[in-house]
Amino acid sequence: MRSTGHSWARSAVVASFVLVAAAGVAIPVDARGTPESFADLSKALLPAVVNISTTSVVAAGRGGAAELPQLPPGSPFEEFFRDFFDRSRPQGQQQQRRATSLGSGFIIDPKGIVVTNNHVIDGAEEITVILQDDTRLIATVLGRDPKTDLAVLKVESKQALPSVKFGDSETARVGDWVLAIGNPFGFGGSVTAGIVSARGRNIQSGPYDDFIQTDAAINRGNSGGPLFNMNGEVVGINTAIYSPTGASIGIGFAVPTSTAKNVIDQLQKFGKARRGWLGVRIQRVTDEIAESLRLGKAQGALIASVTDGSPAEKAKIKSGDVVLKFDNKDVTNMTTLPRLVAETEIGRDVDVEYWRDGKREKTKVNVGELQEEVASLNDSGSDTPGDKGEELAIKGLGLSVATLDGKARTKYKLKDTTKGVLITTVETDGVAAEKGLKPGDVIVEISQEEVHAPGDVKKKVDEARERNRKSVLLLVEGQGGLRFVALQIG
Repeated sequence: MRSTGHSWARSAVVASFVLVAAAGVAIPVDARGTPESFADLSKALLPAVVNISTTSVVAAGRGGAAELPQLPPGSPFEEFFRDFFDRSRPQGQQQQRRATSLGSGFIIDPKGIVVTNNHVIDGAEEITVILQDDTRLIATVLGRDPKTDLAVLKVESKQALPSVKFGDSETARVGDWVLAIGNPFGFGGSVTAGIVSARGRNIQSGPYDDFIQTDAAINRGNSGGPLFNMNGEVVGINTAIYSPTGASIGIGFAVPTSTAKNVIDQLQKFGKARRGWLGVRIQRVTDEIAESLRLGKAQGALIASVTDGSPAEKAKIKSGDVVLKFDNKDVTNMTTLPRLVAETEIGRDVDVEYWRDGKREKTKVNVGELQEEVASLNDSGSDTPGDKGEELAIKGLGLSVATLDGKARTKYKLKDTTKGVLITTVETDGVAAEKGLKPGDVIVEISQEEVHAPGDVKKKVDEARERNRKSVLLLVEGQGGLRFVALQIG
């Protein structure tokens, strides 16, 4: 990429001091001056940013050009307009119409490799890439990945195309300047500036959310466009905005290159994203669960279940373990682990550090390949019979339990493989109800030890109380699968 000759570099770096009133201590803060202009940087980057136009055939419906106007029910004009619109449509096309949409993208290879969002080209019959000089090139799809909302296109050109390079999004700090370039509302080649507002945002759009948040104006049509740092490197792909109106209110989200680069490489090589697989079902570590496991603080990803024959099972990882590090990277919370595993090369041996029985343990895992049809739950269980007993109230937990028998399996539609102690009643104002437990759930383990009879549950709770534990950890199987629940002991 050619030099941009940033004019902002002439701005002096100044040192300022912020007084912390509570402590009375002056903390020195190095602050870079506001960029004098983004003109040189924009001029260098604009040629590599493209507009993407797609055409598709959709069923005629609400929002169609030839659509019956909204009329009051029973209006005398209703039949007139319906007859008029039906006759005005060509025969055989009453149910379909052609729709076009606009988005953005950017060229990463002079040979014509273009990156955009999957939702920009999803369902398109024809994709046209429009360069800054209005040259139009028909694109083909090399691969797309809905889970990260990324797609890679290929265009043919007789001459080398301008391109941009990826930067390291991990070095982007909150407060750093960024530029967003794209095609908002079809205007094309628009540049907006802002800062990195936040890192690691999870907007519930997919299993690997790790968005960069920015206040650089991003609008409809900016999707798929690049987010640049001040070195002219792509650090994110603009994907989504938060807005009640559909227009920018200063909250935009970009897929960081730390996530995107690996996916984009695989889309070019294989036409799909190949992700690493561990074979576990995980859940969040709460303060109560951390206390129950003597973990000290809420961190890591709690293993709720392990799939038979999975890499995790082969590495002796068990339900109840808390993964703290994967491939020497900290697992700060539940959402970190799936992303780290997915980005790992298939077949590679990786160090895993986890918490078990009050201390840190280590193992090696040979990462497998994720298959969409692989079940996430482990439905196996022991076949140890429990004793037959009546309903037993567990003091302090706000629930009652009973033996899991054939009648209960039929009533609550439980699997034959489900083993444990049945929850029969839950007090509406008790701690069990607060955690979402309900009749029909089955307690499989308490304090990471199996329970088979109501007496086992009472014994484990009494033992925890005698040890002055504030809470007790239950492994519960419900309609949604296995999960750990920490209940405070009343």
